Amino acid sequence: MITRRLFVAGTMTAALIRSPAFAAETVKIGLILPMTGPFASTGRQVQAGVNAYMALHGNTVAGKTIEVVLRDDAGTADQTRRIAQELITGEGANILVGFGLTPLALSVAPLLAQAKIPAIITSATTSIITSKSEYYARTSMAGPQSAVPVATWAVENGIKRVVTLVTDYGPGHDIEKGFTDEYKAKGGEIVEAIRVPLQNPDFAPFLQRVRDAKPDALFVFVPSGVGALFMKQFIDRGLAEAGIKLIATGDVTDDDLLQNIGPAAKGVITGHFYSANHDSPENKAFVAEVRKANNNMRPNFMCVGGYDAMHLAYAALEKTGGDTDGTKLIEAMKGQSWVSPRGPMSIDPATRDPIQDIYIREVKEVDGELYNVEFAKYEKIKDPFVK
Repeated sequence: MITRRLFVAGTMTAALIRSPAFAAETVKIGLILPMTGPFASTGRQVQAGVNAYMALHGNTVAGKTIEVVLRDDAGTADQTRRIAQELITGEGANILVGFGLTPLALSVAPLLAQAKIPAIITSATTSIITSKSEYYARTSMAGPQSAVPVATWAVENGIKRVVTLVTDYGPGHDIEKGFTDEYKAKGGEIVEAIRVPLQNPDFAPFLQRVRDAKPDALFVFVPSGVGALFMKQFIDRGLAEAGIKLIATGDVTDDDLLQNIGPAAKGVITGHFYSANHDSPENKAFVAEVRKANNNMRPNFMCVGGYDAMHLAYAALEKTGGDTDGTKLIEAMKGQSWVSPRGPMSIDPATRDPIQDIYIREVKEVDGELYNVEFAKYEKIKDPFVK
């Protein structure tokens, strides 16, 4: 006997199975972002990057018109999955783009396998994501990519004893391990490893532990948006006065929020793949377009992730000659390389993760504004946890 549950499941699976279509003149890209809720700044930045790419490069590729369909998942995985299903079965989306957090990205993995369409991750950074479906590609980064060069730089610059402090969730664990493994392998000592709750963090008691431990430096990862609170408490607890150097991933001095952090951020050393201050013609055009279209908003690394996701989608469509078969598209994404506003990057054909330069930056004042000013570079960095 066929139960109603089995019938519905079978119907859903059948609806998700797609066939290639050359006839359609429009390619639909389903853009799934947290446009409301606590992670709305991520959605705003990624959307601005997507729009900037289309403003600078047009809305046609390989004879097809690109249509972006934006949906707000409010940062919850259940909504992300539901929206993805609606975009595939109801809207006929050919490519999905977005995913502001790791659980949101992971929630759509079963749908991608059924529908056989690619999903380009613009923001989520946990290493395991691309291993969960052969239809994932990523234009943000894997967290350890930025942590490993910071560890290398720290050892090369005489920082011998470090306390690590990370937010206690997937990306934080990856970044902690990436930094720790590299730092210890090069002779550094981890004095203490501290994990801070993701929800409603109060850094003060943890920072007191750091001060008591008297390391040469504190290595930090906190999600984008929490950096201002962390920096205030770092100063208030007197760690800078105690001579403890702050080194971090670029999330801590997020370009979108750096001006609001204020003078406390000056001198902080971070490693990351993008700075709005990056000196290249590609970045100048990108920054100018984002500022013009978004009330002078400064783009951050989430924004460039959205911009490069569109580049990857366009490049794949060019390579397939406009064929929207999902398997052909994800194959076409593998090995793509280009010059992004962040600098040179490519998509690893084995893992579908980005291979990119990581820059060591110092927060400085430039023309009256605070920027992450690049002063060193580690080239062609891969995720150390994915082979």
